[in-house]
Amino acid sequence: TPPKPPLYYPAPPLSIPSGSPTPTMGFAQLVIGPAGSGKSTYCSGLYQHCETVGRRIHMVNLDPAAEHFSYPVSTDIRELISLDDVMEELGMGPNGGLIYCMEHLEDNLDDWLDEQLENYLDDDYLVFDCPGQIELFTHVPVLHNFVEYLKRKNFTVCAVYLLDSQFVSDVTKYISGCMASLSAMIQLELPHINILSKMDLVSNKKDVEDYLNPEAQVLLSQLNRQMAPRFHKLNKALAELV
Repeated sequence: TPPKPPLYYPAPPLSIPSGSPTPTMGFAQLVIGPAGSGKSTYCSGLYQHCETVGRRIHMVNLDPAAEHFSYPVSTDIRELISLDDVMEELGMGPNGGLIYCMEHLEDNLDDWLDEQLENYLDDDYLVFDCPGQIELFTHVPVLHNFVEYLKRKNFTVCAVYLLDSQFVSDVTKYISGCMASLSAMIQLELPHINILSKMDLVSNKKDVEDYLNPEAQVLLSQLNRQMAPRFHKLNKALAELV
């Protein structure tokens, strides 16, 4: 009998004409999460680690309200616009002013940021320390458009979402944190890693461990004990989603 045809045929090797420029690609990480979740501390630790292992890394501040850093900043949004200036000159509050700053950054991606990125090598690793206003990475499109810009510049991008582990102390807070993280993941459309920060401040680590790989039925049972019966259908949907 004749041999059976293979299940798949290998793709032909990619042919790049002589003299054609090789596509370049950089690497970037967006550090996001609620205010006070430890993003800047995480960035500082990451910088120290990369320095130790000899990995070239550049820290980029995207928070127009930031003042103090425990790591060297290679690029700073405050060179373009600062929250203090916006509040003083336009009379905006802190939240509205921050949204204005980020939209101004979006309007200047092809000018200011493009010029900043020219200073880095192809294999450099960029870490973007982002503001903590949760609306920026849940429903306001600024960071999504920022990510799309990096992709057009041939950057491989991932998102790191930090959540204070002290926040994950009971089932209702855990569900809230999961929904915020899921919203950011859907909005940014990036490879996404969740990190529980400040574990050294948790008095009983068993309380957190129970939520690392929870069973839907256990979550549902805990939710139903804490909430009125009219919420049971909603609780079931949330537990199954998690």
